[in-house]
Amino acid sequence: MRQGQGLLWASLVLLSAQAEEVTLETIEVETSIETELIKDVRGEDIKSADLAEALFKQSPAISLVRRSGIANDIIVRGQKKDNINVSIDGAKVYGACPNRMDPPVSHVLTNNIDYIEINEGPYNVEDFGVLSADVKIHTIQPEDEFQGDINLGFGSWGYKKAAVSASGMITDNVKFLVSASAETSKQYEDGDGNDFVGQIDREIKKGAVPASTQYQPQYRDMDAYTKKTVLAKLFWNITDNQELRLSYTGNRSDDILYPSSKMDALYDDSDIFNVEYIAKDLGKYSKELNIQLYQSTVEHPMSTKYRNMGAVNYMTHALTTKMQGAKLKNTFDLDNHTLTAGIDYSLRNWDGAYFKNDIPLDIASKGKMPFHSIYDVDTENVAFFLKDSIKMDKLILDLGLRYDDTSISSGYANQPDNDYEELNGYIFANYHFDATTNYFVGIGKSSRVPDGKELYWIGNMGNTIGTPTLDATQNYEFDLGVEKKFENASFKVKGFYSQLKDFIAYNSSNMTPKGPVNVYENVDAVVYGFELSGTYMATTELYFDYGMAYQRGKKDNPLAGQTGTEMPEIPPFKFNLAANYAYDETLMFRAELIASDEWTNFDVENGEQELDAYGVFNLKGSKTWGHFELTVGVDNIFDETYAVSNTYNDLILLPTVGNNEVMLLNEPGRYFYTNLKYTF
Repeated sequence: MRQGQGLLWASLVLLSAQAEEVTLETIEVETSIETELIKDVRGEDIKSADLAEALFKQSPAISLVRRSGIANDIIVRGQKKDNINVSIDGAKVYGACPNRMDPPVSHVLTNNIDYIEINEGPYNVEDFGVLSADVKIHTIQPEDEFQGDINLGFGSWGYKKAAVSASGMITDNVKFLVSASAETSKQYEDGDGNDFVGQIDREIKKGAVPASTQYQPQYRDMDAYTKKTVLAKLFWNITDNQELRLSYTGNRSDDILYPSSKMDALYDDSDIFNVEYIAKDLGKYSKELNIQLYQSTVEHPMSTKYRNMGAVNYMTHALTTKMQGAKLKNTFDLDNHTLTAGIDYSLRNWDGAYFKNDIPLDIASKGKMPFHSIYDVDTENVAFFLKDSIKMDKLILDLGLRYDDTSISSGYANQPDNDYEELNGYIFANYHFDATTNYFVGIGKSSRVPDGKELYWIGNMGNTIGTPTLDATQNYEFDLGVEKKFENASFKVKGFYSQLKDFIAYNSSNMTPKGPVNVYENVDAVVYGFELSGTYMATTELYFDYGMAYQRGKKDNPLAGQTGTEMPEIPPFKFNLAANYAYDETLMFRAELIASDEWTNFDVENGEQELDAYGVFNLKGSKTWGHFELTVGVDNIFDETYAVSNTYNDLILLPTVGNNEVMLLNEPGRYFYTNLKYTF
């Protein structure tokens, strides 16, 4: 890795010395027809810092995986984990927790996000592991003029947040941005008035979790979490056509409660460093050259310290992960072609260890239990990619090709190395029938390799949970749709059909007295569905936006020892509808409905259960005067009790007593919030 970084830095210096003087243009937000763009995240989603919840509210294609008051996960088109790619300003980010307490979207907060691109399907060859969807998060950028803002937020259940940002020019060629925030919240209550303790306490709720996994008396009133963040950027215009961008994102979270799991996070810390060099118009064969280096690290110890089982002897599972990446790509025009060629490199290290009362488990158990859960696992990927966008009158044809060479190894000598080679690509066509109608169709293949947990994970009883012989998952997908614009309305409808070869599924039947063994299994499957979204402007003051999504999934054959073929984590039909009213430029209101059908198709043999349908109404209003903006809102105004997250056994969740089901974590009940913003 160090040699590769040296070569990239040498190239950067050489190009800086030789490049011509050409004005560097402002980068515009350009998206293709298959991309869903969520704009002004920091301005719209001020309720809390949780990005997963914000995406769930704004996009019908995204479902929420609720684990806590913050740091929740997302599902896109029935896919989760490594089946979707998440990047922050081009840097690929992973969490350290094998139980998804710190998913990638939890390492950036809404107050630092400018906009998000959601690309569904296998139509990205620039990034590693884009199996079924790609979520590109773009954080706020430094401004040319000095400006900033201060936000103070308050909400139900003791929610408090303060955030400040400032941006501007240091010199004629250098500009900066600094943003910092701090927030905390008590345990939220569901529609029945139960907080986290109440949802799992058998004295309060019938059929709740075993007494050993409930909170000790001195911890029952703990806050749900505290969180602090900082984002810093420095942009340097080296010459008129060259720019160097430096950024750092830091997150510090403490005592995050996960009531449906047997462990809580003692802390969750992440650091993301990003360096990007951009040079434009270097010659005929370089319209834009981009070199990027990044590193992300995450530390995540989770423990039974706050539960009854940890009153005398508590267990801690401490994990770290480091992701290092480098990418070089060059774009140029040739006749009616826009070509992009590049090299992508990444190295992820993942390490996890068990402790008993802060003593390594192998010492505490005198060698009877393993110390490491995921032992120094390296996933190294080298890839070459090529893209071509061909403009032919009304037709735009996009093509992509990517070759991946991936090696995965463990620190344990008895765990085999794994090597994967994949060739992926796509063809995507947009046909602009007229100024208001656009048809699109695409076909592509993508893949993702197993991660360290799926291959090598060892339980604290010495049981090998991972399956070291897994194949990479491949997605063969077909998409089509149409977008239509009218004088006062628009709509977009798209459908997809995906054949998943060697999908990595969890098999709950592989149980032993020591726990699960080799639970991950390859199986072929299909997933298909459709999405419809659009807008309607009723008057100059009133407009509506809406969206709906539906998907179904089936395994070709049951897993070993099972009979069912339902795919896991395939949410039912979901519908979003919002009415927006602008009284004038300073006073705006929004009313929204988020609704879902009941779960009637689910993987019961692997822990999922039937969930009821729900419909939740939210209201929000904002008033601006001068430099001040006041926002007031209420979510779930009818105080409904409902759950959106199912209980697939790939996550370790608590069982309930008496009914052999896994605990469901309910969503928050009626929630009031307000935010005061001062802009300077």
